[in-house]
Amino acid sequence: MTRYRHLITDENRKWWTLGAMCFALFMIMLDNTVVNVALPSIQRDLDASISGLEWTINGYTLSFAVLLATGGRLGDIFGRRRMFLLGVVVFALTSATAGLAPSQTALVLSRVFQGVGAALMMPGTLSIITDAFPPHERGKAMGTWAGVSGMALAVGPVLGGLLTEHVSWRAIFYINIPVAVGAVLATLFAVRESRDTSVGREVDVPGVAVLTGALTALVLALIEGNAWGWGSPRIVLLLVGAALGLAAFAVVERRVKAPIVQFELLSDRNFLAAVVVALIITFAMMGVFFFLALYMQNILHYTPLEAGIRFLPSTAMIVALAPIAGRLSDRCGPRWLIAGGLTVVAISLYSFHDIGVDSGYGDLLPGFMMLGIGIALTMSPMTSAAMNAVPVQKAGVASGVLSMFRMVGGSLGVAVTGAIFQSLASSRLSELLAGSGVSAAERERIADGLHGGGSEALAGVGGAAGAVQDAAAEAFVYALGNAMSVSAAIALAGSAIAAVAIRSRRDSAHPAPADAPAASTGEAAAGGR
Repeated sequence: MTRYRHLITDENRKWWTLGAMCFALFMIMLDNTVVNVALPSIQRDLDASISGLEWTINGYTLSFAVLLATGGRLGDIFGRRRMFLLGVVVFALTSATAGLAPSQTALVLSRVFQGVGAALMMPGTLSIITDAFPPHERGKAMGTWAGVSGMALAVGPVLGGLLTEHVSWRAIFYINIPVAVGAVLATLFAVRESRDTSVGREVDVPGVAVLTGALTALVLALIEGNAWGWGSPRIVLLLVGAALGLAAFAVVERRVKAPIVQFELLSDRNFLAAVVVALIITFAMMGVFFFLALYMQNILHYTPLEAGIRFLPSTAMIVALAPIAGRLSDRCGPRWLIAGGLTVVAISLYSFHDIGVDSGYGDLLPGFMMLGIGIALTMSPMTSAAMNAVPVQKAGVASGVLSMFRMVGGSLGVAVTGAIFQSLASSRLSELLAGSGVSAAERERIADGLHGGGSEALAGVGGAAGAVQDAAAEAFVYALGNAMSVSAAIALAGSAIAAVAIRSRRDSAHPAPADAPAASTGEAAAGGR
Protein backbone atom coordinates (compact mmCIF):
# COMPACT_ATOMS: atom_id res chain seq x y z
CA MET A 1 0.00 0.00 0.00
CA THR A 2 2.99 2.31 0.49
CA ARG A 3 3.22 3.06 -3.23
CA TYR A 4 -0.24 4.65 -3.08
CA ARG A 5 0.41 6.84 -0.02
CA HIS A 6 0.85 9.90 -2.22
CA LEU A 7 -2.86 9.76 -3.05
CA ILE A 8 -3.68 10.82 0.52
CA THR A 9 -2.95 14.40 1.50
CA ASP A 10 -3.77 16.42 4.60
CA GLU A 11 -6.58 18.06 2.62
CA ASN A 12 -8.31 14.89 1.37
CA ARG A 13 -7.54 12.44 4.19
CA LYS A 14 -10.87 13.17 5.91
CA TRP A 15 -12.76 12.11 2.76
CA TRP A 16 -10.80 8.87 2.51
CA THR A 17 -11.62 8.31 6.17
CA LEU A 18 -15.31 8.94 5.53
CA GLY A 19 -15.24 6.45 2.67
CA ALA A 20 -13.65 3.78 4.84
CA MET A 21 -16.24 4.26 7.58
CA CYS A 22 -19.10 4.16 5.08
CA PHE A 23 -17.79 0.82 3.76
CA ALA A 24 -18.18 -0.70 7.21
CA LEU A 25 -21.44 1.10 7.97
CA PHE A 26 -22.99 -0.34 4.82
CA MET A 27 -22.13 -3.84 6.00
CA ILE A 28 -23.54 -3.28 9.50
CA MET A 29 -26.84 -1.80 8.35
CA LEU A 30 -27.25 -4.34 5.57
CA ASP A 31 -27.31 -7.12 8.15
CA ASN A 32 -30.20 -5.43 9.96
CA THR A 33 -32.57 -6.25 7.06
CA VAL A 34 -30.96 -8.70 4.63
CA VAL A 35 -31.66 -11.80 6.73
CA ASN A 36 -35.43 -11.38 7.15
CA VAL A 37 -36.44 -12.46 3.66
CA ALA A 38 -34.23 -15.56 3.88
CA LEU A 39 -35.91 -16.98 7.00
CA PRO A 40 -38.24 -19.44 5.19
CA SER A 41 -35.27 -20.90 3.27
CA ILE A 42 -33.22 -21.15 6.45
CA GLN A 43 -36.11 -22.93 8.15
CA ARG A 44 -36.34 -25.53 5.38
CA ASP A 45 -32.58 -26.07 5.03
CA LEU A 46 -31.72 -26.31 8.74
CA ASP A 47 -35.09 -27.66 9.94
CA ALA A 48 -35.17 -24.65 12.27
CA SER A 49 -37.91 -23.98 14.79
CA ILE A 50 -39.90 -20.72 14.88
CA SER A 51 -38.01 -19.80 18.04
CA GLY A 52 -34.72 -20.48 16.27
CA LEU A 53 -35.72 -18.20 13.39
CA GLU A 54 -36.65 -15.44 15.81
CA TRP A 55 -33.26 -15.69 17.49
CA THR A 56 -31.48 -15.60 14.14
CA ILE A 57 -32.72 -11.99 14.08
CA ASN A 58 -32.87 -11.23 17.79
CA GLY A 59 -29.44 -12.66 18.68
CA TYR A 60 -27.80 -10.06 16.43
CA THR A 61 -30.04 -7.23 17.67
CA LEU A 62 -29.54 -8.10 21.33
CA SER A 63 -25.74 -8.30 21.39
CA PHE A 64 -25.45 -5.27 19.08
CA ALA A 65 -27.68 -3.02 21.21
CA VAL A 66 -26.29 -4.15 24.56
CA LEU A 67 -22.60 -3.65 23.73
CA LEU A 68 -22.70 -0.36 21.80
CA ALA A 69 -21.80 1.88 24.73
CA THR A 70 -19.05 -0.53 25.76
CA GLY A 71 -17.67 -0.63 22.21
CA GLY A 72 -17.55 3.14 22.05
CA ARG A 73 -15.73 3.43 25.36
CA LEU A 74 -13.21 0.72 24.49
CA GLY A 75 -12.38 2.70 21.36
CA ASP A 76 -11.77 5.81 23.46
CA ILE A 77 -9.47 3.86 25.77
CA PHE A 78 -7.49 1.58 23.44
CA GLY A 79 -7.78 3.45 20.13
CA ARG A 80 -10.80 3.89 17.87
CA ARG A 81 -9.04 2.67 14.74
CA ARG A 82 -7.77 -0.42 16.56
CA MET A 83 -11.19 -1.37 18.02
CA PHE A 84 -12.90 -0.62 14.70
CA LEU A 85 -10.55 -2.98 12.86
CA LEU A 86 -11.09 -5.66 15.51
CA GLY A 87 -14.84 -5.30 15.03
CA VAL A 88 -14.54 -5.64 11.25
CA VAL A 89 -12.47 -8.82 11.59
CA VAL A 90 -14.89 -10.34 14.13
CA PHE A 91 -17.83 -9.43 11.89
CA ALA A 92 -16.23 -10.95 8.79
CA LEU A 93 -15.22 -14.19 10.55
CA THR A 94 -18.66 -14.69 12.07
CA SER A 95 -20.29 -13.91 8.72
CA ALA A 96 -18.26 -16.79 7.30
CA THR A 97 -19.29 -19.13 10.13
CA ALA A 98 -22.94 -18.08 9.65
CA GLY A 99 -22.75 -18.94 5.97
CA LEU A 100 -21.20 -22.31 6.81
CA ALA A 101 -23.55 -23.04 9.74
CA PRO A 102 -24.58 -26.72 9.78
CA SER A 103 -27.33 -26.22 12.36
CA GLN A 104 -29.75 -23.72 13.84
CA THR A 105 -27.64 -23.39 17.01
CA ALA A 106 -24.46 -22.64 15.05
CA LEU A 107 -26.27 -19.99 13.03
CA VAL A 108 -27.71 -18.25 16.10
CA LEU A 109 -24.31 -18.23 17.84
CA SER A 110 -22.70 -16.76 14.72
CA ARG A 111 -25.34 -14.03 14.66
CA VAL A 112 -24.74 -13.20 18.33
CA PHE A 113 -21.01 -12.73 17.69
CA GLN A 114 -21.79 -10.76 14.53
CA GLY A 115 -23.59 -8.35 16.84
CA VAL A 116 -20.47 -8.13 19.00
CA GLY A 117 -18.39 -7.19 15.96
CA ALA A 118 -20.98 -4.62 14.88
CA ALA A 119 -20.99 -3.09 18.38
CA LEU A 120 -17.23 -2.58 18.17
CA MET A 121 -17.51 -1.05 14.68
CA MET A 122 -20.58 1.17 14.85
CA PRO A 123 -19.40 3.71 17.46
CA GLY A 124 -16.05 3.80 15.67
CA THR A 125 -17.64 4.97 12.43
CA LEU A 126 -19.02 8.08 14.17
CA SER A 127 -16.10 8.82 16.50
CA ILE A 128 -13.50 8.46 13.74
CA ILE A 129 -15.52 10.77 11.45
CA THR A 130 -15.90 13.25 14.31
CA ASP A 131 -12.14 13.22 14.85
CA ALA A 132 -11.43 13.66 11.13
CA PHE A 133 -13.82 16.57 10.41
CA PRO A 134 -13.97 20.03 12.01
CA PRO A 135 -17.36 21.03 13.51
CA HIS A 136 -18.39 23.20 10.56
CA GLU A 137 -18.08 20.24 8.16
CA ARG A 138 -19.45 17.45 10.33
CA GLY A 139 -23.03 17.92 9.15
CA LYS A 140 -21.92 17.25 5.57
CA ALA A 141 -20.04 14.13 6.68
CA MET A 142 -22.92 12.90 8.85
CA GLY A 143 -25.29 13.44 5.94
CA THR A 144 -23.23 11.09 3.80
CA TRP A 145 -23.07 8.65 6.73
CA ALA A 146 -26.87 8.73 7.12
CA GLY A 147 -27.38 8.37 3.35
CA VAL A 148 -25.23 5.25 3.24
CA SER A 149 -27.14 3.87 6.23
CA GLY A 150 -30.45 4.42 4.43
CA MET A 151 -29.13 2.90 1.23
CA ALA A 152 -28.03 -0.26 3.06
CA LEU A 153 -31.43 -0.60 4.74
CA ALA A 154 -33.07 -0.25 1.33
CA VAL A 155 -30.79 -2.67 -0.45
CA GLY A 156 -31.07 -5.31 2.29
CA PRO A 157 -34.50 -6.82 1.50
CA VAL A 158 -33.94 -6.62 -2.27
CA LEU A 159 -30.46 -8.13 -2.18
CA GLY A 160 -31.56 -10.74 0.35
CA GLY A 161 -34.47 -11.77 -1.86
CA LEU A 162 -32.32 -11.99 -5.00
CA LEU A 163 -29.56 -14.03 -3.37
CA THR A 164 -31.99 -16.34 -1.59
CA GLU A 165 -34.02 -17.01 -4.73
CA HIS A 166 -31.15 -17.34 -7.22
CA VAL A 167 -28.08 -18.41 -5.19
CA SER A 168 -28.56 -19.53 -1.57
CA TRP A 169 -29.47 -18.02 1.77
CA ARG A 170 -25.85 -18.64 2.76
CA ALA A 171 -24.74 -16.05 0.19
CA ILE A 172 -26.31 -13.24 2.22
CA PHE A 173 -23.55 -13.79 4.81
CA TYR A 174 -20.72 -14.39 2.37
CA ILE A 175 -21.20 -10.96 0.75
CA ASN A 176 -19.97 -9.37 3.99
CA ILE A 177 -16.49 -10.82 3.52
CA PRO A 178 -15.32 -8.78 0.48
CA VAL A 179 -16.94 -5.65 1.98
CA ALA A 180 -15.01 -6.26 5.21
CA VAL A 181 -11.75 -6.69 3.28
CA GLY A 182 -12.38 -3.36 1.57
CA ALA A 183 -13.14 -1.69 4.91
CA VAL A 184 -9.92 -3.04 6.47
CA LEU A 185 -7.74 -1.93 3.55
CA ALA A 186 -9.32 1.52 3.41
CA THR A 187 -8.93 1.97 7.17
CA LEU A 188 -5.28 0.90 7.20
CA PHE A 189 -4.66 3.14 4.21
CA ALA A 190 -6.38 6.35 5.35
CA VAL A 191 -7.47 6.44 9.00
CA ARG A 192 -5.29 7.86 11.75
CA GLU A 193 -5.44 6.43 15.24
CA SER A 194 -7.16 8.52 17.93
CA ARG A 195 -8.28 7.98 21.51
CA ASP A 196 -9.36 9.85 24.61
CA THR A 197 -6.04 11.03 26.06
CA SER A 198 -7.75 12.44 29.17
CA VAL A 199 -8.20 8.94 30.63
CA GLY A 200 -5.92 6.00 31.28
CA ARG A 201 -6.36 2.51 29.89
CA GLU A 202 -8.30 1.09 32.82
CA VAL A 203 -11.47 -0.76 31.81
CA ASP A 204 -14.50 -0.20 34.01
CA VAL A 205 -15.21 -3.92 34.49
CA PRO A 206 -17.97 -3.47 37.13
CA GLY A 207 -19.69 -0.88 34.95
CA VAL A 208 -19.46 -3.06 31.85
CA ALA A 209 -20.89 -6.05 33.73
CA VAL A 210 -23.80 -4.15 35.30
CA LEU A 211 -24.67 -2.23 32.12
CA THR A 212 -24.52 -5.39 30.00
CA GLY A 213 -26.82 -7.24 32.39
CA ALA A 214 -29.32 -4.37 32.65
CA LEU A 215 -29.49 -3.75 28.90
CA THR A 216 -29.73 -7.46 28.16
CA ALA A 217 -32.77 -7.68 30.43
CA LEU A 218 -34.34 -4.56 28.90
CA VAL A 219 -33.80 -5.45 25.24
CA LEU A 220 -34.84 -9.08 25.80
CA ALA A 221 -38.07 -7.88 27.43
CA LEU A 222 -38.76 -5.56 24.47
CA ILE A 223 -38.04 -8.32 21.96
CA GLU A 224 -40.16 -10.99 23.67
CA GLY A 225 -42.85 -8.85 25.34
CA ASN A 226 -45.56 -9.51 22.78
CA ALA A 227 -44.76 -13.23 22.48
CA TRP A 228 -44.50 -13.96 26.23
CA GLY A 229 -47.17 -11.46 27.35
CA TRP A 230 -46.38 -8.11 28.95
CA GLY A 231 -47.88 -9.22 32.25
CA SER A 232 -46.12 -12.57 32.32
CA PRO A 233 -43.75 -13.28 35.23
CA ARG A 234 -40.75 -13.53 32.88
CA ILE A 235 -41.30 -10.10 31.32
CA VAL A 236 -42.08 -8.44 34.65
CA LEU A 237 -38.93 -9.97 36.15
CA LEU A 238 -36.83 -8.79 33.20
CA LEU A 239 -38.20 -5.23 33.38
CA VAL A 240 -37.70 -5.04 37.15
CA GLY A 241 -34.20 -6.45 36.73
CA ALA A 242 -33.43 -3.87 34.01
CA ALA A 243 -34.65 -0.99 36.20
CA LEU A 244 -32.64 -2.18 39.21
CA GLY A 245 -29.60 -2.83 37.02
CA LEU A 246 -29.67 0.65 35.46
CA ALA A 247 -30.02 2.22 38.92
CA ALA A 248 -27.09 0.14 40.14
CA PHE A 249 -25.10 1.21 37.08
CA ALA A 250 -25.62 4.88 37.94
CA VAL A 251 -24.28 4.19 41.46
CA VAL A 252 -21.31 2.17 40.19
CA GLU A 253 -20.29 4.81 37.66
CA ARG A 254 -20.04 7.48 40.34
CA ARG A 255 -17.60 5.35 42.32
CA VAL A 256 -15.16 4.03 39.71
CA LYS A 257 -12.05 5.86 38.51
CA ALA A 258 -12.73 5.58 34.74
CA PRO A 259 -16.50 5.21 34.18
CA ILE A 260 -17.63 3.64 30.93
CA VAL A 261 -20.42 6.24 30.56
CA GLN A 262 -19.78 9.74 31.79
CA PHE A 263 -23.14 11.09 32.93
CA GLU A 264 -21.98 14.67 32.57
CA LEU A 265 -22.40 14.18 28.81
CA LEU A 266 -26.15 14.00 29.42
CA SER A 267 -26.01 17.36 31.21
CA ASP A 268 -25.44 19.00 27.83
CA ARG A 269 -28.81 20.08 26.48
CA ASN A 270 -27.98 19.38 22.85
CA PHE A 271 -26.62 15.89 23.52
CA LEU A 272 -29.52 14.86 25.74
CA ALA A 273 -32.10 16.15 23.25
CA ALA A 274 -30.28 14.44 20.37
CA VAL A 275 -30.27 11.01 22.03
CA VAL A 276 -33.98 11.37 22.88
CA VAL A 277 -34.65 12.27 19.23
CA ALA A 278 -32.56 9.24 18.18
CA LEU A 279 -34.78 6.98 20.26
CA ILE A 280 -37.97 8.55 18.87
CA ILE A 281 -37.00 8.51 15.17
CA THR A 282 -35.95 4.85 15.25
CA PHE A 283 -39.07 4.03 17.30
CA ALA A 284 -41.19 5.45 14.49
CA MET A 285 -39.08 4.08 11.63
CA MET A 286 -38.77 0.45 12.75
CA GLY A 287 -42.40 0.18 13.83
CA VAL A 288 -43.79 1.42 10.53
CA PHE A 289 -41.38 -0.63 8.39
CA PHE A 290 -42.22 -3.82 10.30
CA PHE A 291 -45.99 -3.53 10.06
CA LEU A 292 -46.20 -2.12 6.54
CA ALA A 293 -44.06 -5.05 5.38
CA LEU A 294 -46.69 -7.37 6.88
CA TYR A 295 -49.49 -5.30 5.32
CA MET A 296 -48.01 -5.49 1.83
CA GLN A 297 -47.47 -9.23 2.07
CA ASN A 298 -50.63 -10.32 3.92
CA ILE A 299 -53.19 -7.83 2.61
CA LEU A 300 -51.78 -6.75 -0.77
CA HIS A 301 -50.27 -10.23 -1.35
CA TYR A 302 -46.80 -9.16 -2.48
CA THR A 303 -43.88 -11.55 -2.20
CA PRO A 304 -41.10 -10.56 0.24
CA LEU A 305 -38.94 -9.36 -2.67
CA GLU A 306 -41.82 -7.34 -4.17
CA ALA A 307 -42.52 -5.78 -0.77
CA GLY A 308 -38.84 -4.93 -0.30
CA ILE A 309 -38.69 -3.20 -3.69
CA ARG A 310 -41.72 -1.09 -2.79
CA PHE A 311 -39.90 0.39 0.17
CA LEU A 312 -37.30 1.87 -2.20
CA PRO A 313 -39.04 5.26 -2.73
CA SER A 314 -38.82 5.88 1.01
CA THR A 315 -35.19 4.90 1.34
CA ALA A 316 -34.30 6.67 -1.94
CA MET A 317 -35.44 9.90 -0.29
CA ILE A 318 -33.09 9.20 2.62
CA VAL A 319 -30.14 8.52 0.32
CA ALA A 320 -30.79 11.63 -1.77
CA LEU A 321 -31.66 14.14 0.95
CA ALA A 322 -29.58 13.12 3.97
CA PRO A 323 -26.34 14.67 2.59
CA ILE A 324 -28.24 17.88 1.74
CA ALA A 325 -29.72 17.97 5.24
CA GLY A 326 -26.22 17.57 6.65
CA ARG A 327 -24.92 20.56 4.68
CA LEU A 328 -27.92 22.66 5.76
CA SER A 329 -27.22 21.68 9.36
CA ASP A 330 -23.67 23.05 9.00
CA ARG A 331 -25.03 26.34 7.71
CA CYS A 332 -28.24 26.85 9.67
CA GLY A 333 -27.96 24.65 12.74
CA PRO A 334 -29.80 21.39 13.46
CA ARG A 335 -32.80 22.58 15.52
CA TRP A 336 -35.39 23.39 12.87
CA LEU A 337 -34.27 20.66 10.48
CA ILE A 338 -34.87 18.05 13.19
CA ALA A 339 -38.15 19.60 14.30
CA GLY A 340 -39.34 19.88 10.70
CA GLY A 341 -38.20 16.38 9.84
CA LEU A 342 -40.05 14.81 12.76
CA THR A 343 -43.16 16.80 11.84
CA VAL A 344 -43.00 15.36 8.32
CA VAL A 345 -42.54 11.87 9.82
CA ALA A 346 -45.63 12.43 11.98
CA ILE A 347 -47.70 13.51 8.95
CA SER A 348 -46.46 10.47 7.04
CA LEU A 349 -47.39 8.07 9.84
CA TYR A 350 -50.81 9.62 10.22
CA SER A 351 -51.41 9.25 6.47
CA PHE A 352 -51.39 5.46 6.99
CA HIS A 353 -54.34 5.78 9.37
CA ASP A 354 -56.85 5.53 6.52
CA ILE A 355 -55.44 2.62 4.51
CA GLY A 356 -57.86 -0.25 4.05
CA VAL A 357 -58.11 -3.78 2.73
CA ASP A 358 -58.81 -2.42 -0.77
CA SER A 359 -56.01 0.16 -0.79
CA GLY A 360 -53.30 -0.12 -3.43
CA TYR A 361 -49.63 0.70 -3.47
CA GLY A 362 -50.48 4.12 -4.91
CA ASP A 363 -52.25 4.94 -1.65
CA LEU A 364 -49.07 4.13 0.29
CA LEU A 365 -46.59 5.90 -1.98
CA PRO A 366 -47.09 9.52 -0.76
CA GLY A 367 -46.69 8.39 2.85
CA PHE A 368 -43.59 6.38 1.98
CA MET A 369 -41.98 9.36 0.28
CA MET A 370 -42.82 11.74 3.13
CA LEU A 371 -41.42 9.20 5.60
CA GLY A 372 -38.10 9.14 3.72
CA ILE A 373 -37.98 12.94 3.55
CA GLY A 374 -38.68 13.28 7.27
CA ILE A 375 -36.07 10.69 8.27
CA ALA A 376 -33.48 12.35 6.01
CA LEU A 377 -34.14 15.77 7.53
CA THR A 378 -33.81 14.32 11.04
CA MET A 379 -31.02 11.75 11.06
CA SER A 380 -27.89 13.61 9.96
CA PRO A 381 -28.65 16.90 11.83
CA MET A 382 -29.48 14.82 14.93
CA THR A 383 -26.17 12.98 14.68
CA SER A 384 -24.10 16.11 14.13
CA ALA A 385 -25.95 17.88 17.00
CA ALA A 386 -24.98 15.03 19.35
CA MET A 387 -21.37 14.74 18.23
CA ASN A 388 -20.76 18.51 18.18
CA ALA A 389 -22.08 18.73 21.75
CA VAL A 390 -19.14 16.80 23.22
CA PRO A 391 -15.36 17.28 23.13
CA VAL A 392 -13.78 15.27 20.35
CA GLN A 393 -11.87 13.23 22.95
CA LYS A 394 -15.21 11.83 24.16
CA ALA A 395 -16.48 11.00 20.67
CA GLY A 396 -16.27 7.24 21.19
CA VAL A 397 -18.44 6.99 24.28
CA ALA A 398 -20.81 9.66 22.89
CA SER A 399 -21.30 7.76 19.63
CA GLY A 400 -21.80 4.53 21.58
CA VAL A 401 -24.53 6.10 23.74
CA LEU A 402 -26.21 7.65 20.69
CA SER A 403 -26.15 4.34 18.79
CA MET A 404 -27.44 2.49 21.85
CA PHE A 405 -30.44 4.81 22.08
CA ARG A 406 -31.13 4.24 18.39
CA MET A 407 -31.07 0.46 18.77
CA VAL A 408 -33.22 0.49 21.91
CA GLY A 409 -35.61 2.87 20.15
CA GLY A 410 -35.98 0.43 17.26
CA SER A 411 -36.70 -2.49 19.61
CA LEU A 412 -39.10 -0.31 21.59
CA GLY A 413 -40.88 0.79 18.40
CA VAL A 414 -41.58 -2.77 17.25
CA ALA A 415 -42.56 -3.88 20.78
CA VAL A 416 -44.86 -0.98 21.68
CA THR A 417 -46.43 -0.71 18.23
CA GLY A 418 -46.88 -4.48 18.28
CA ALA A 419 -48.57 -4.42 21.69
CA ILE A 420 -50.99 -1.69 20.54
CA PHE A 421 -51.62 -3.54 17.29
CA GLN A 422 -52.24 -6.85 19.09
CA SER A 423 -54.73 -5.35 21.54
CA LEU A 424 -56.68 -3.45 18.87
CA ALA A 425 -56.70 -6.36 16.40
CA SER A 426 -57.99 -8.75 19.06
CA SER A 427 -60.82 -6.45 20.19
CA ARG A 428 -61.81 -5.59 16.62
CA LEU A 429 -61.81 -9.23 15.58
CA SER A 430 -64.06 -10.11 18.53
CA GLU A 431 -66.54 -7.45 17.40
CA LEU A 432 -66.54 -8.63 13.78
CA LEU A 433 -66.88 -12.33 14.61
CA ALA A 434 -69.47 -11.99 17.38
CA GLY A 435 -72.20 -14.58 16.71
CA SER A 436 -70.20 -16.27 13.93
CA GLY A 437 -69.64 -19.50 15.85
CA VAL A 438 -65.88 -18.92 16.10
CA SER A 439 -64.85 -19.49 19.70
CA ALA A 440 -63.03 -16.93 21.82
CA ALA A 441 -59.93 -19.15 21.86
CA GLU A 442 -59.93 -19.36 18.05
CA ARG A 443 -60.37 -15.58 17.76
CA GLU A 444 -57.38 -15.05 20.04
CA ARG A 445 -55.31 -17.49 17.99
CA ILE A 446 -56.24 -15.69 14.77
CA ALA A 447 -55.34 -12.30 16.29
CA ASP A 448 -51.95 -13.68 17.33
CA GLY A 449 -51.43 -14.89 13.76
CA LEU A 450 -52.11 -11.39 12.39
CA HIS A 451 -49.18 -10.00 14.37
CA GLY A 452 -46.94 -12.87 13.36
CA GLY A 453 -47.99 -12.56 9.75
CA GLY A 454 -48.92 -16.19 9.30
CA SER A 455 -51.89 -17.46 7.28
CA GLU A 456 -51.77 -20.64 9.38
CA ALA A 457 -53.89 -18.78 11.94
CA LEU A 458 -56.96 -19.64 9.83
CA ALA A 459 -56.35 -23.37 10.06
CA GLY A 460 -59.14 -25.24 11.79
CA VAL A 461 -61.99 -22.74 11.36
CA GLY A 462 -63.72 -24.94 8.80
CA GLY A 463 -66.44 -23.47 6.63
CA ALA A 464 -66.15 -20.09 8.28
CA ALA A 465 -62.69 -19.56 6.77
CA GLY A 466 -63.87 -17.10 4.12
CA ALA A 467 -65.71 -14.89 6.60
CA VAL A 468 -62.86 -15.15 9.07
CA GLN A 469 -60.36 -14.15 6.36
CA ASP A 470 -62.35 -10.99 5.61
CA ALA A 471 -62.72 -10.17 9.31
CA ALA A 472 -59.01 -10.81 9.94
CA ALA A 473 -58.02 -8.47 7.08
CA GLU A 474 -60.33 -5.74 8.35
CA ALA A 475 -59.05 -6.17 11.93
CA PHE A 476 -55.47 -5.95 10.62
CA VAL A 477 -55.92 -2.62 8.84
CA TYR A 478 -57.97 -1.20 11.74
CA ALA A 479 -55.23 -2.04 14.23
CA LEU A 480 -52.46 -0.89 11.87
CA GLY A 481 -54.09 2.48 11.23
CA ASN A 482 -54.57 3.25 14.91
CA ALA A 483 -51.08 2.02 15.86
CA MET A 484 -49.62 4.36 13.23
CA SER A 485 -51.61 7.25 14.74
CA VAL A 486 -49.98 6.58 18.12
CA SER A 487 -46.54 6.53 16.45
CA ALA A 488 -47.41 9.82 14.72
CA ALA A 489 -48.19 11.42 18.09
CA ILE A 490 -44.84 10.23 19.49
CA ALA A 491 -43.00 11.65 16.45
CA LEU A 492 -44.80 14.98 16.93
CA ALA A 493 -43.72 15.01 20.58
CA GLY A 494 -40.15 14.48 19.37
CA SER A 495 -40.52 17.49 17.09
CA ALA A 496 -41.54 19.64 20.06
CA ILE A 497 -38.60 18.37 22.12
CA ALA A 498 -36.18 19.26 19.32
CA ALA A 499 -37.65 22.74 18.87
CA VAL A 500 -37.44 23.52 22.58
CA ALA A 501 -34.28 21.73 23.70
CA ILE A 502 -31.76 21.89 20.84
CA ARG A 503 -29.83 25.13 20.70
CA SER A 504 -29.60 27.31 17.64
CA ARG A 505 -26.45 27.34 15.48
CA ARG A 506 -24.90 30.44 17.02
CA ASP A 507 -24.63 28.88 20.51
CA SER A 508 -24.61 25.15 19.74
CA ALA A 509 -20.91 24.60 19.11
CA HIS A 510 -19.05 22.91 21.90
CA PRO A 511 -16.27 25.06 23.31
CA ALA A 512 -13.66 22.32 22.90
CA PRO A 513 -11.81 22.76 19.63
CA ALA A 514 -12.40 19.91 17.21
CA ASP A 515 -8.83 19.63 16.11
CA ALA A 516 -7.22 19.94 19.52
CA PRO A 517 -3.92 18.12 19.72
CA ALA A 518 -5.27 15.89 22.51
CA ALA A 519 -7.68 14.28 20.08
CA SER A 520 -5.04 12.08 18.56
CA THR A 521 -2.35 9.96 20.07
CA GLY A 522 1.34 10.31 19.54
CA GLU A 523 1.09 7.27 17.29
CA ALA A 524 -1.25 9.20 15.04
CA ALA A 525 1.17 12.04 14.69
CA ALA A 526 3.74 9.56 13.50
CA GLY A 527 1.36 7.90 11.10
CA GLY A 528 -0.05 5.30 13.50
CA ARG A 529 0.16 2.56 10.86
